[in-house]
Amino acid sequence: MGWIAFTDRDGGRFEPGGIGGEGGAETPDPTALLPRGTLMIETRPAIGRRPQTLLSFGRTHPWQGGFSLQLLPSGGVALVETQERDVRHATLPFRPDDRSDSLRISYSWDAPARWGRLSLERPGIMGVRSINVPPPHPVPLADLRTAFTDPRQRHLDPEVIFAALSDAVEPVGPMPGLSDAVPVRTPDGYVAAGRLRRGDCVCGAGGAVVPVLHRLMRRVPAAGGFRPVRLRAPYFGLRADIVVAPHQRLVIGGSDVEYLFGSEAVLVAAGDLVNGVAAVHAGAGPLVCYHGLVLPEHEEIEAAGAPTESLYLGRIRRQPEIVSMSLLAGLDRARLPEHSRPLWPVLKSYEATALAMTRAA
Repeated sequence: MGWIAFTDRDGGRFEPGGIGGEGGAETPDPTALLPRGTLMIETRPAIGRRPQTLLSFGRTHPWQGGFSLQLLPSGGVALVETQERDVRHATLPFRPDDRSDSLRISYSWDAPARWGRLSLERPGIMGVRSINVPPPHPVPLADLRTAFTDPRQRHLDPEVIFAALSDAVEPVGPMPGLSDAVPVRTPDGYVAAGRLRRGDCVCGAGGAVVPVLHRLMRRVPAAGGFRPVRLRAPYFGLRADIVVAPHQRLVIGGSDVEYLFGSEAVLVAAGDLVNGVAAVHAGAGPLVCYHGLVLPEHEEIEAAGAPTESLYLGRIRRQPEIVSMSLLAGLDRARLPEHSRPLWPVLKSYEATALAMTRAA
């Protein structure tokens, strides 16, 4: 099914039938369990000497238990999950990185399979850290409803941007960034990104015809590092407005780019271009669907007239464990392409902001 709960500082929703679906927000049977799922939390890391409790909640009925997810000041994510006297805990170590404005933590479990995973990603930065956790317990649906809709019975750190719950094991790793309707140039004209398929061709750099190896799609909460961005024409060479993910990067060139950054072109994340003029946050429902095109090389594609980055995989095919937990799971790993490092430098957030202001002036 997918995402069934969401919460942030503005409130929460719990819909066992699926967020935005027809299932509604019925109250679950107190004894009903969620045997598998994913709890995702996006947060700004706080700097302090004490652990940062991102989310915690407890129960006394029908049995005692609780759940806690913390960021450790020394670097690390600590998970503690209890049922009666049975305690399951795990720590995912990581080195704090000043480049990260936010962290995305995913706890996935499949109790019947006696399997669990704790993962950490930095939105906009390639790479995943992940560990397997001790066999987890299934989670009572009533607990989850309380955790997502009743602030009095849970702790949610002020730095948490959002928390979301899926009833499926959600993938981590390379993330698509084009909304369904983004027009991508092909030899036969523009085609919506959501309609392209393996074997179709798109126009790459210099008009070269390039085959699409795969089109990946993912539906995610429209918040935090997933909150859609509207890039507005005629800025950036666009012929029409397009909606993309904040991490989707544009290829921007020009005399001002060469003067400011000493390069013919640069890669800029859409989220760093938001300035209220050339780029704004787009209105969206609770969920948003993004698509990504995998090409043989890490090439640019033309989206509504603007050079845009295709989905970057790097050398992920050399990491079978990472492939297995990503959107690429199930594909022939030997046939996945290897992408060299981006040809153009990637601008830092403050550099992109300065460039956007210059273009909007």
